[in-house]
Amino acid sequence: MSTRTVDWTALRHREEEPAAEGLRERKKRLLRQRLSDTATELFMDRGFDAVRVSEIADACGVSEKTVFNYFPTKESLVLDLGETTLDSLRTTLADPDLSPVEATREILSGQLAGLTSWLAAQDDWTQAKAVLLRFGRLIGSTPSLRAYQRDMTDRQVAAAAEILARRTGTSPDDPEPQIAAAALLALWPVQFQALRRHLRGARTSEELHDAVSADVERAARLIGAGLDSLAPARRSR
Repeated sequence: MSTRTVDWTALRHREEEPAAEGLRERKKRLLRQRLSDTATELFMDRGFDAVRVSEIADACGVSEKTVFNYFPTKESLVLDLGETTLDSLRTTLADPDLSPVEATREILSGQLAGLTSWLAAQDDWTQAKAVLLRFGRLIGSTPSLRAYQRDMTDRQVAAAAEILARRTGTSPDDPEPQIAAAALLALWPVQFQALRRHLRGARTSEELHDAVSADVERAARLIGAGLDSLAPARRSR
């Protein structure tokens, strides 16, 4: 793994990893990671709009069609974590043993642990932090990536609203599951902003993990009382 890019596959929950991975699946996973790593390095070096997908394909020794077989859009080459989050919402948020806030915190905690574990594994702590900061600047300075993020968030909110509606016997179009889903997904930008804020001053991955977790927990407590009481709405006909 390159020390210049983040292994975003480390952010997947352990239970989502295949129990037994065959040779073909392993090759596909490694190629997918190489495509994402290469694209991210090129984007951070030259800017997102200055890099063509064909250049990424050439650098990895594959065809442009192969790249799009793994990533449907150029933006998803660098922001595929959104799909992982969407999958996690569909499974963890549907768990009846967890409150909506508990389920969301579990997903966020797993993603943060994956990121800080990657940081801890790097030989150069300063360089590793710089990579994350550069990655954040890449997203913030690229309109198409920000638009992709907004579209992905809309999909995640819609999926969460459907799950919460099933849990409470309401309709996804009702105001309760809609506002609950929006509140839960708002914890992701809280975590990202906390990561950016604490990254510069943190001296260890453990220190960073604890500081970010504390900020997310504060936000989760603020919305927890309302969301934990989410119940089927009484309808008058």
